Amino acid sequence: MSSRIILIGPPGAGKGTQAARLSEALGVPAISTGDIFRANVKGETELGKLAKRYMDAGEYVPDEVTNSMVADRLAQDDAAEGFLLDGYPRTSAQVDELDRMLAAEDKAIEHVVELTADTDEVVARLLARAQTEGRSDDSEDVIRHRLDVYEEQTQPLTDIYRSRGLLRQVDGLGEVNDITERILSTIR
Repeated sequence: MSSRIILIGPPGAGKGTQAARLSEALGVPAISTGDIFRANVKGETELGKLAKRYMDAGEYVPDEVTNSMVADRLAQDDAAEGFLLDGYPRTSAQVDELDRMLAAEDKAIEHVVELTADTDEVVARLLARAQTEGRSDDSEDVIRHRLDVYEEQTQPLTDIYRSRGLLRQVDGLGEVNDITERILSTIR
């Protein structure tokens, strides 16, 4: 069974944990744009060198570079039967590009899972994580701002996928196993 899934949710909702668990359960790679960027930069690929120039200057990596990196990753053998995307697409233009990439292979996204979580609970999680990891820059104000930015940027994407009948909202709070089961039951 192929699975082409996008996983979205606010920082602290447990996307990384659930992506790893779903990857194993579904037998498809979990593909994080952060991991793709790091791998390309570390491997000193042409795209990695280009992205690094923008990142070193503190600038947003243009969609063309991000899209190329994602297209390259989706073309790898382990993604032939499916994948789980985390962190992409982030813009409406990236949604359109992903649609084009997949249509060229006569494929399409099958599910978009949005992990939802109470804002105060997410703030508490992120504050605890910041303390554990020694990230003094993650104050409550900074975290709440990141959540506001996430909401603003994600709303257009959730609207697109909801209009296509692909969006599945899953409560991201509770026991890890329960959340995984909730997700799997919505996509099977």
